[in-house]
Amino acid sequence: MALQRNTGVAALRALPAVLPAARTFASQAGWFGHVPEAPRDPILGVTEKYLADANPLKMNLGVGAYRDDSGQPVVLKSVREAERRVAGSHFMEYLPIGGHRQFCEDSAKLAYGEDAGVVHGKQVAMIQSLSGTGSCRLFAEFQGRWMKGSKIYIPSPTWSNHHNIWRDAQVEEVIYPYYNKETKGLDFERMCDTLSKAPAGSVVLLHACAHNPTGVDPTREQWQELSKLMLEKRLFPCMDMAYQGFATGDCERDAQAVRIFLNDGHRLALSQSFAKNMGLYGQRVGCFSIVCEGPAEAKAVESQMKALARPMYSNPPLHGALLVHQILSDPELKQQWYGEVKEMADRIISMRTLLRQNLEALGSPHRCAGRLAWVSPCCCVCTSATRSCCGRMDEPWAGPTGSWAGHKRPLRRRSPRPAAGISSGQGAAPHSRLRTCPTCAKPAHPGRCPVLAPCVFRGPCHPTRIPARSWQHITDQIGMFCFTGITPEQVDRLTGEYSIYLTRNGRISMAGVNSGNVGRLAEAMHKVTSS
Repeated sequence: MALQRNTGVAALRALPAVLPAARTFASQAGWFGHVPEAPRDPILGVTEKYLADANPLKMNLGVGAYRDDSGQPVVLKSVREAERRVAGSHFMEYLPIGGHRQFCEDSAKLAYGEDAGVVHGKQVAMIQSLSGTGSCRLFAEFQGRWMKGSKIYIPSPTWSNHHNIWRDAQVEEVIYPYYNKETKGLDFERMCDTLSKAPAGSVVLLHACAHNPTGVDPTREQWQELSKLMLEKRLFPCMDMAYQGFATGDCERDAQAVRIFLNDGHRLALSQSFAKNMGLYGQRVGCFSIVCEGPAEAKAVESQMKALARPMYSNPPLHGALLVHQILSDPELKQQWYGEVKEMADRIISMRTLLRQNLEALGSPHRCAGRLAWVSPCCCVCTSATRSCCGRMDEPWAGPTGSWAGHKRPLRRRSPRPAAGISSGQGAAPHSRLRTCPTCAKPAHPGRCPVLAPCVFRGPCHPTRIPARSWQHITDQIGMFCFTGITPEQVDRLTGEYSIYLTRNGRISMAGVNSGNVGRLAEAMHKVTSS
């Protein structure tokens, strides 16, 4: 009792030092007058602008929520059947802190494999989470508390909320290169080089499939190489898997990265979401798991995962977990769901193909696939959007500095200068002797092929590589999103002139594209990238 009284007295003595500050804070600007308005979320802010637009032809390509070919939201038939079975069958009691246990086990088997030894050997600590965001946040907090001093390596680019999650968990963030803007593909060499220099014990965030926002995934061979590198360097994988089944249409294939790392002996963390692949966006249902060394370790780790969840949200919601469990535990319903996931993925793939075809049919200048062209030192190909005989589009000559100036054919004679890195006479050949297209070897047509375009200086031409700038990346990428490669300024024009809404990094949700609007989208993209 004396101890309690002393503690109370000490607290009272401390009050005068606190209260004046509180009074000053309250009297200056009210309780919250000092709070500034937060910046709009870069993704959800797109929807706000879209809703305020009165244009009947407006398109929302910002938020990643699946739509059918008529632009309507979809509830899967397997989900409706699960709803029918679940309705009225359960009380509305709290779930445990760890959530619906059978749901968690179903989720782990879907990701790690039905026969995964780590699942059957009880090496996986797992709890139900508030979809993918909640899973990542739980691991970020776990890392900050139990992997003290470790850094999180996050790819550039990534889903914007990843930065918020680890920042709020006060875990130091390091960016590693992932996307190559020039090739519009994976920058695998620089990625591996950066990770090879990461301190042992660092955590590496990986998108298990359908990378958001780029849609660019490593190949199976690259995943294997990356797994070996991270084992050698003692780096811990944290995999975010929000699109299993939605990338290729095959849930098993989309889990290959997780299983490659697992088979190589990694201990890893995994975030799963059923928002996209089951269309359960509003149910906020996900699973957070960590693969441990053995059952005892898994039990301890899981207890700490629950300890993190308790002050955050106490326990997760019931309904979504019941739906997922019903689908994954019933073989017939699960097969129906597999088929529906494939239908959604196939529609996305078909929209990628249609968008690319429409862009190429418009003769977009981004169509040049890169080739060795004969270029005069006086800019004989300095014409805008001239067509070669093989149908590809060429861009202005790189010039001695290697930059693309975009200028017109010169009106006055220039002194001959070889292209950068090419000496005079190296492979030189005058236009008059060139009668086939260097790209396709078909007979060339003067006036159409830039190789045979009129040249102010009729001297020798020199071979130089025209860089790859095509729309092929639209179909090379997979998953819900397409990283178009268009600039923020071009995005602003799409929004301002055509009421097409997307994030300023050029990411579009292919789920918002359908056979009714793909032509208009392609035409708008063509116009903003051509002028």
